[in-house]
Amino acid sequence: MRKHGDALLTAAVWLATALVVGAFLWLLGDVVIHGIGKLDAAFLLDAPQNAGRDGGIAPILVSTLLILVVALAVAVPLGLATAVYLSEYAAAQLAKPLRVCLNMLAGVPSIVFGLFGNALFCVALGMGFSIWSGGLTLACMMLPLFIVTTESGLSAVSSEWRRGAAALGLSRAAALWHILLPAAAPAITAGLMLSIGRALAETAALIFTSGYVDRMPESLSDSGRALSVHIYDLSMNVSGGDAAAYGSALVLIVLILAINSVAVNLTERFLQARTTA
Repeated sequence: MRKHGDALLTAAVWLATALVVGAFLWLLGDVVIHGIGKLDAAFLLDAPQNAGRDGGIAPILVSTLLILVVALAVAVPLGLATAVYLSEYAAAQLAKPLRVCLNMLAGVPSIVFGLFGNALFCVALGMGFSIWSGGLTLACMMLPLFIVTTESGLSAVSSEWRRGAAALGLSRAAALWHILLPAAAPAITAGLMLSIGRALAETAALIFTSGYVDRMPESLSDSGRALSVHIYDLSMNVSGGDAAAYGSALVLIVLILAINSVAVNLTERFLQARTTA
């Protein structure tokens, strides 16, 4: 009976894996087949024309990267500091309700973040529809997921490592930098990749904050259309825009893969540097 149970469990795991991989390959294949014909230098370097049906996505791509840079510049240091505080310094009576709140925020629909960002950044702080507003709103969306993942990675590090560092006379800051953060680096990278993926794929929140304008931004105070918003607009509001939407979707997938590869590479270099040191 035990052998049959193990076999059924193994078969169920493989079936679930095959379904997930198959669905991903199907979606990826559909985007590649319909979008590969649009990819060329002109598509990446020209401005959109005829409501996006013709031309390229250069201003869209620049706006997307600027929004992401603003979001990461705010979310990464703030999220890392908060995760370290919850894992290493906060009292249990305070850390537990904070974790519950973060888990709840991680599941809040993006449209709610969009309305919040519009009310706070666009209206209350007077930023209007701008890259600043979009980036700061995305930072608010990224923070709960990034904090929870990073804090889980730090908490998973064995307490024996902390006691060993204390026995060697290391301060808490030195132990954190030389031991705990390198040990939790895979979890930090995973949280960063998930956060970037959510940010780049976000549409609803950016419609209410960064705006719809498809011209090249001159500063962070200008409105800018992100790739996800551009894809939505082409597929839903522009007749005959499907080809450009598929091409933009393929660029978005490549961009996510490239950024995630850079994040993994930087993490490996960080681990090597800490090991050498």
